[in-house]
Amino acid sequence: MSDVFKDFPDLKIIIPHGGGAVPYHWGRFRGMALDQGFDLAERVLNNIYFDTCVYHQRGIDLLLDIIPTKNILFASEMIGAVRGVDPETGHYFDDTKRYIDNNTVLSAEQKQAIFEGNARRVFSRLKA
Repeated sequence: MSDVFKDFPDLKIIIPHGGGAVPYHWGRFRGMALDQGFDLAERVLNNIYFDTCVYHQRGIDLLLDIIPTKNILFASEMIGAVRGVDPETGHYFDDTKRYIDNNTVLSAEQKQAIFEGNARRVFSRLKA
């Protein structure tokens, strides 16, 4: 609700784990923003990004449905918080690449943006 991004227009914030409550409460956040007289997407989506450390297909699909592709950065926690294999899929929970690969809505270009392009844009001083 503040003017932090007006005061610091180049500030970039990455919210881990798919933004936590963000995809579930995007409508709530939008409504609160509108009550304050501003558009949430216009105010924050040039500065806030979300990673893909979401450990199941439906969760990542929800994030990809709610948040614009340009605001999603690939991340994985291999050997992270959840080290086990999901008995329903036979794959490690934290193998987040497969969730992006298996999304049926994103184009190849959008997937490439999530895997690499967005990070290069957000971290523009990175020369990798």
